[in-house]
Amino acid sequence: MSRLWSIAVLCIMFCLPGLSLAEEEKKDKKPLATMDEVVVTATKTEEKRSDVPNSVIVMDEYDIQESPAQNLGEFLANELGIDWRTYGNYGGATQEIHIRGMSGDGTQVFVNGVNINSPSLGMANVGAIPLNNIERIEVVKGAGSLLYGSGAMGGTVNIITKSPEKDVTDFAATAGYGTNNAYQVSAEQGMYVTEQFGYYLTANRYETDGFRDNSDLVHHDMSIKFIWDNEDALQVSLYGDYIDREYGLPGVKPPEGTQDFSVDGTRLVNGESASLVNRGADNDGHAVLNITGRPNDWLIIKFKQDYSDMESYNLNRNAVGWFPALPGEGEKTWITNQAAVTEASINMSPVTSANILIGGEYRDYDYERKQIELDANGHDESGTESAENYHVFSRGTFIEGQYRPNDYFGFLVGGRYEEHSTFGHEILPRYGLIVHPAKNTVVKLSHGKHFKAPTMNDLYWPEDDWVRGNPDLKPEKGWHTDGTIEQGFLNDGIFISGSYFIWDIKDRIAWAENPNYVNPWMILKYTPTNLDTFKGEGWEIGSKVGPFYNTTVSLSFTSLDAIEEKLGGARRHATYTPKKQFKGDLTYWFDFGLTAKTTVRYVSKRPAAYDDDQTVEPSFVLDSYWTVDANLDYGIGDHWSV
Repeated sequence: MSRLWSIAVLCIMFCLPGLSLAEEEKKDKKPLATMDEVVVTATKTEEKRSDVPNSVIVMDEYDIQESPAQNLGEFLANELGIDWRTYGNYGGATQEIHIRGMSGDGTQVFVNGVNINSPSLGMANVGAIPLNNIERIEVVKGAGSLLYGSGAMGGTVNIITKSPEKDVTDFAATAGYGTNNAYQVSAEQGMYVTEQFGYYLTANRYETDGFRDNSDLVHHDMSIKFIWDNEDALQVSLYGDYIDREYGLPGVKPPEGTQDFSVDGTRLVNGESASLVNRGADNDGHAVLNITGRPNDWLIIKFKQDYSDMESYNLNRNAVGWFPALPGEGEKTWITNQAAVTEASINMSPVTSANILIGGEYRDYDYERKQIELDANGHDESGTESAENYHVFSRGTFIEGQYRPNDYFGFLVGGRYEEHSTFGHEILPRYGLIVHPAKNTVVKLSHGKHFKAPTMNDLYWPEDDWVRGNPDLKPEKGWHTDGTIEQGFLNDGIFISGSYFIWDIKDRIAWAENPNYVNPWMILKYTPTNLDTFKGEGWEIGSKVGPFYNTTVSLSFTSLDAIEEKLGGARRHATYTPKKQFKGDLTYWFDFGLTAKTTVRYVSKRPAAYDDDQTVEPSFVLDSYWTVDANLDYGIGDHWSV
């Protein structure tokens, strides 16, 4: 009943008299990509896409509105060189994006400059990020540690949320219902209250029962952005968001014929789910203050202060007995990560052909883990309670210089000095070259060092009979090199790009048996250790055509060899990493207001498991697969669509 009320309330809001819905129907479709698109993420300065040495993906509101995707992860899955992965087939399953075969913790995701990657896990759950508050997305491939520090190895994703427009009152509401008793409602509203001060507010609710027992999800989120804009002299923005998710953790689907299993009258397992009682919850909040001042035409001063509070809850009970545990025993676990980041930079352009960026950053992390053991009946009254608290910080100083002596050449060189409280320091250089042999042609070369600090889980996972963290870990580090050619035709109505890339990771952190730690049964404990190396080599090519005759077409193909080298010399293809990916979509606008879009994706087979660290042939391989997404959107007047 609450679902029907939520949908009804939004529908009533839509029909209230006096609401000014000023968003006009977007009749003029923009080209999908242009050489002159402005990119901020790659250099932290406004640059044309053609003047950035990295391969870049830029998407805006038009692209989001035309996509059938339901969240950020699903939306990015259609882009060149991005592998979208979901960890489980339940409503609250974590979703990651892997750029060019790098792991999920090798991509840093930012919302208005605040890093949303979990300090515990190192990766960002892009499935929890709604699309309706996004104005623009910039994906920059390649080493980004010069400007963004730890974890920006495969690339960075920067999300810029919507801002109010002067003399415009924005209001939009959507509602939908689908299979598995799923429904979604959302609303957004923004305006300028005075000539210089405005706000933009969004809210979403999503709920599904899932298609298996205990695979449900209830998701709420809201965000607000305040803007104070004094034209070009000073701009201040304050952004905050809150995400609340509660979900079931059904585990794998049991083998056919599995019977119900209960403890003290509580069912733990049935034929659909390996767990009927395990639950998870996430409560994440972020806030960021951005101040930009322009004292004159050649100087820009920026200051950023952000704060994140991320709490996760997990209820876990064993469905079967694992010595020395009994069936039904388990634990409740709360993990809280708090991160505060202060950054300041000065961008100077003393002459039109040169630009220098100097900045510094301080990051402060607090990690708290609380756990209560449960007895076989799931009770915690007499259970052992444990708690750990840890503090980590880092300091980074960076400088980046760009020089364009003429219309044909451009250079970039920079470096970062990073100090970390657990492993010492790193020096991170980066180089770039841009060549414009013709007006609509650009050749890009980029070479940079990257690194990733150990996560809080790697460092401080509590010790038990089977596992322990390792505070003596070194950071993962390596180099990323790529070359890109971009070509535009017909005023960029046709855009083609191709890239060749090579990257490596040394001292890769892996959880493995450690001979220094033995449990009471003389079995080696698993500990994160700097064991492996990881290398990738591949190429990608993409084309975007249109709009021509009410049609746009996008095609892309990625080929990748990602090789992991295990301790002892075994070289093998990385698990879960496909060698081939194809993506294509077709959009057509009918003159009577209907928009139709179809997206096709192909992922090749990939190894899922090896018997041990010395085996080079996989013991289990995941089959290749195709997916097809279809979306129909019919506009009714200027303000309604179905």
